Amino acid sequence: MIRALTGYATRHPWKVIALWAVLGIVLSALVPTLMSRVTQHSTGDFLPRTYDSAAALHLAREKFGEDPDATLVTVLVAREDGKPLASADRKRIEQGAKELSGRRVVMPVEDDMPRFLVPDRSQTPAVAPATTAPDGRFALLSVRLTGSPSDTGVQGVYRTFRDDARGHFAEAGLRTGFTGGLAELVDTTDDHETATTVGGILVTVLIILLNVLAFRSVLAAVLPLLAVALIGGVAAGAVVGAALLSGRKLDAGTPGLINVVLLGIGIDYLLFLLFRYREHLRERPTQDAREAAAQVSGRVGTAITSAALTIVAAFATLGLATFGQFRSMGPAIAVAVLVMLLGSLTLMPALLAAAGRKMFWPSKALKRTPVAGRAARFGELVTGRPLLMLAASAALLAALSAGLIGIRMDYGRDASGSTTRAAATAAEISRTLPAGVSDPTSVYVTADDGSTLAPARLHGLARALAEVDGVGKTAPTVLSQDRRAARIDLYPTADPQSQQARDLVSGPIREAAARHTPAGTTAVVGGTAAVFADVATAVGHDLRIVFPVAAALITLILLLLLRSLLAPVVLMLAVGAGFAATLGAAALLFQRALGEPGVDFTLPLVLFLFVVALGTDYNILIADRIREEMRRPTTARTAVARALRHTTPAVATAGLVLAGSFATLAATPGSAQIAFAMTLGILLSALVLALVVVPALAALLGRALWWPLRPAPVQDGRARHRTTEAEPVHPGSGVYGKGEATVSR
Repeated sequence: MIRALTGYATRHPWKVIALWAVLGIVLSALVPTLMSRVTQHSTGDFLPRTYDSAAALHLAREKFGEDPDATLVTVLVAREDGKPLASADRKRIEQGAKELSGRRVVMPVEDDMPRFLVPDRSQTPAVAPATTAPDGRFALLSVRLTGSPSDTGVQGVYRTFRDDARGHFAEAGLRTGFTGGLAELVDTTDDHETATTVGGILVTVLIILLNVLAFRSVLAAVLPLLAVALIGGVAAGAVVGAALLSGRKLDAGTPGLINVVLLGIGIDYLLFLLFRYREHLRERPTQDAREAAAQVSGRVGTAITSAALTIVAAFATLGLATFGQFRSMGPAIAVAVLVMLLGSLTLMPALLAAAGRKMFWPSKALKRTPVAGRAARFGELVTGRPLLMLAASAALLAALSAGLIGIRMDYGRDASGSTTRAAATAAEISRTLPAGVSDPTSVYVTADDGSTLAPARLHGLARALAEVDGVGKTAPTVLSQDRRAARIDLYPTADPQSQQARDLVSGPIREAAARHTPAGTTAVVGGTAAVFADVATAVGHDLRIVFPVAAALITLILLLLLRSLLAPVVLMLAVGAGFAATLGAAALLFQRALGEPGVDFTLPLVLFLFVVALGTDYNILIADRIREEMRRPTTARTAVARALRHTTPAVATAGLVLAGSFATLAATPGSAQIAFAMTLGILLSALVLALVVVPALAALLGRALWWPLRPAPVQDGRARHRTTEAEPVHPGSGVYGKGEATVSR
């Protein structure tokens, strides 16, 4: 199957290239519009109904008419001189709220972007007075917008509304401040706009520069980016199509994560092909370029397929998760990687066949026999002192893994350390009102028999909730329109997204609700803090399921690829050590050095899947080449040294490219931990595990690594003739020792 795909692509390169170009361009244009139909931003929507906060969210929508797509912004209005609001000021604020609530806000669209390709988020915000500070120094307005805060169109609408409101109240001598999740995100995005732009430029320059240094070629530097862009467009279309057909919703951050993954692995796979293609052409200067492309693509395609399937298998296991954000993200990435695999087996071989030897123009490297360089010396170092190299690597990994001692999970973003204008507004509000005034914790009560409720029946519950230490204020009990449900809003003194608020909700508030709920009724606790408290429980459950299942599937794929019982164990132990070291390093930096509450709750699972699955790519490439070299009639250590000589440039370059891709996530607000951990994890996987640990173990174990089917050296003349045609060895290569340079397999 693999050779059939690569063979067709190399025989008909221009047809394959044209097909991918059309699909990539068309789907890239349609995806932004379609993606909005399959994304949702409410974290609570990703929890099963069995969790308290998810049940509360359902009641809020069903009984109280809350819009599931609503995004709330709190507006603070105060006098410029800092004095308490006068009666005239309050009237102006009320009148301003009415006027702003009647204005339609048109979503801004960039001039170079066709409007029909952009989902229109234009809308009329609902603006209403909320409360006034006890000292009368400011009033709060509640603004309701529709759409996900991560939607760039919604962000544009908010910016327009914010500027209009600021100008409107400024005419009356009033200043404004804006806070809430959307306001915080927009302020952070704007503050990081330059860094995001520069980061994107830098990663592009990094990829091109590394390719130029590796190949001294124009096409080899540019084609990887073009190819991955086309395949990425098709992959995004496939993800959207799968989501529409299955009815699953994606987290708003999933598309961006998919883009980074595809950029990294796509360029990795093309680099694997390019390095092997150049090596092949050097050894066969008279062979037809298309024939060479077919042979190389078929050979490397097997390793690429196995590497991609490990990623697919790992992320597919997220379909077993109870937390919907994981359950939708995993299959989405798996679908995207499958499309990238298809592109790697068709478009990329087609590009090799179409370009031929011009792929490496203007470099003259194809016309000369390479001499032993740094890669060869590195291979001799690893195989000459395998115990020393293994011990040094183990010491490094162990030191980083020490950070796992006392590691804590952080299930929300506490904005207390933020320096944005939204955070400053939130701090101003919290000085006179409870921090949760703009994002209350709500207790919903329903009668078990479906009968109607009365406020008097819930008086004892409301009083008990008000007496909970940490609850600053409670609102009067509100009944639903059919009087079959009631809501009691609580305003905690802690930031709703802080660990303190989550501990308050999961402990004292839920305990008080359970003890004081009237007989014959059921109470559930909802709100941001309650959602994240339940997410913590769901994630803990999912980690215990996904980790072993993903590890088992990856091991099975390695067994099938390597046809060995010992080699898969060695590779899995290596990537496991890399995972522990990476997570420990993240804890050391963010939790210990920077004093953050802990590591992001998604980090262990996402890191496990990325580092184990993507890191296994490099291990597969090096292990596959080591086994191939061990079929030559030479010593095991010489075979490992030769494998390192040929694969070190490819693995090192690919690792740096993928690490650079993940590093750009640091410019995305709230992604610093994931950016750091995945960048470090890929670097450890490529430069330490794949190039040192696995080869050192192979040098120590020799052909026993492939037990029970050890790759015995080929000796008979007929087999020697076959393998010489497939993989000739040039004299003076500097890989085999004295007297071995001219030995063929």
